[in-house]
Amino acid sequence: MTVISVIAAVGVDGAAAVQAPTHGLALFGEPALPANFDHFPYANPQAPKGGRLRLGMRGSYDSLNPYNLKFFAAPQLLIGNVYQSLMVRSQDEPYTLYALVAQSVDIDDAREHVVFHLDPRARFADKTPIVADDVIFSFELLKAKGRPGQRMAFAQVKKFEALDAHTVRFDLTGLADREAPLVLAAMPVLSRKATDVEHFAETNMAIPTGSGPYVVKEAKAGARLVLQRDPEYWAKDVASQRGLYNFDEIDIEWYRDGGALFEALKAGLIDYREESSATRWQTGYDFPALREGMIVKDVLRPGRPVGMEGFVFNLRKDFFRDVRLREAIAMMFDFEWINANFYGGAYKRTVSYFDESEFSSSGRSASEAERAFLARFPGAVREDILEGRWRPPVHDGTGRDREIAKQAQNLLLEGGYQLKGAALEKDGKPIVFEIMIRDRDEERLALNFAASLKRIGITAEPRIYDEVQYQQRRQKFEYDMTIGQWRHEATPGQEQKNRWSSSSIDRESGVNLAGASSPALDALVDALPFARVKDEYIAVARALDRALLSGFYFVPLFHAGEIWTAHSAKLARPSYLPRFPMYPFGFTLETWWRKEP
Repeated sequence: MTVISVIAAVGVDGAAAVQAPTHGLALFGEPALPANFDHFPYANPQAPKGGRLRLGMRGSYDSLNPYNLKFFAAPQLLIGNVYQSLMVRSQDEPYTLYALVAQSVDIDDAREHVVFHLDPRARFADKTPIVADDVIFSFELLKAKGRPGQRMAFAQVKKFEALDAHTVRFDLTGLADREAPLVLAAMPVLSRKATDVEHFAETNMAIPTGSGPYVVKEAKAGARLVLQRDPEYWAKDVASQRGLYNFDEIDIEWYRDGGALFEALKAGLIDYREESSATRWQTGYDFPALREGMIVKDVLRPGRPVGMEGFVFNLRKDFFRDVRLREAIAMMFDFEWINANFYGGAYKRTVSYFDESEFSSSGRSASEAERAFLARFPGAVREDILEGRWRPPVHDGTGRDREIAKQAQNLLLEGGYQLKGAALEKDGKPIVFEIMIRDRDEERLALNFAASLKRIGITAEPRIYDEVQYQQRRQKFEYDMTIGQWRHEATPGQEQKNRWSSSSIDRESGVNLAGASSPALDALVDALPFARVKDEYIAVARALDRALLSGFYFVPLFHAGEIWTAHSAKLARPSYLPRFPMYPFGFTLETWWRKEP
């Protein structure tokens, strides 16, 4: 079949908007790199190949499928290393994807039709070619049995077809979603021949057949995973892959918590660790291997957005549906005392769901565009948040700030809560809830928070669950409060619908941890992907941030302005860091290499 590499978007006047095939897709504007770019700026094409990388991960796993509803059970590091997508995101740009399995893409000005042209060299690990049939198969399977976000996004596609063995066309007519073509471009390509469709929705330890630079050499559920570099990797000379994936073998061991991972680093059992504890970073890194130069500390400052981490309320619980109770509870988190006494002042308080980015509303009065949108939802955003004046309360540092406790109590009294003795009640029921946590670091934080809440009559009971129980309860939303984390993408997009929309509340294995739902949130997450220009996009994102802050769905925690790492002295990395790196930074160190065997 002859394929014309042009898509025409025909308007009412019959005119066609024609665009030539391109090597990349950007959310706004054009890709930063030219069609003939040699490698990503943060990759080193001269990096030597070879050696073994030993990593440690927290928790456990019991599946090798990261793409179904039980994706939490699978190591996400399989994505990119074993499984590949049509195109791959540059970590140096906010939201741009470049050629990989698809060597070029056609898209019309209205973004209603997108055509992917597959690279004829593309192969799965079993050496079978990747063809259009595999792409169609992957799309249909993930639409039916994939992750919640994939199901939602793929369901919007009007039509899809293979134009020939290496060309696939998707019809997005009427969708008006600028992000939709990029979501399709990021779709993993699964092998029709090697994928077990019947058991795809289950946890499955069958060795996957991907098209990536590594194959699974060994997999022991909950304990170990070994990836081996494929010397015949088909895309080793593709620009988006050049200089990456330099280790011959990646050996990952699973540990119960951060403390165990730290001990493994000290004992020389792992080669790299990204430290999450400021206390440990400041006081714990004085051990023989570091003093002798076998381990080095390395502070990275890529400047990535930080997003939100905090104690999240589960609004599926009736007693948490009162926003005044949620705000009063949030007021009692004593960041100033915790930061000084637990972490040596190393952290900054998080004040926005899109903190450290241009999408944050903090400190900014709402623009006319934001106000016009939010005017449709009276009361959805508080005046102080609309003006950009709101910030979490600043405690006096004593650990017993009486003024803030008094303010929280007054807010509760206004909401009909009463103190009966030392216990806060409403309608005769005491305010008692559990905080679900999974390690000792979280326990220390939760215990301090619980002690602060006790001062206003609220009983919070921290409880540690093992990793399996924790994930099971999280997937079924069986918790009152837990510590949730939303790592901000370089640009917020369709993932926000999975986090905050009414349609995501009861979706098992979904990611609406708070059970958040409101007409304003629904309208904002729907509007975000449809913004036509960047200024409009920023306005919608900031309006969403204001609505989330007004809902008090999280008790914001804190963040560091840098990434703390410790690694073997035998490892090396490029001096140039990507501006928008994935989280965690050192998932499998794809840009690094070993200096010696």
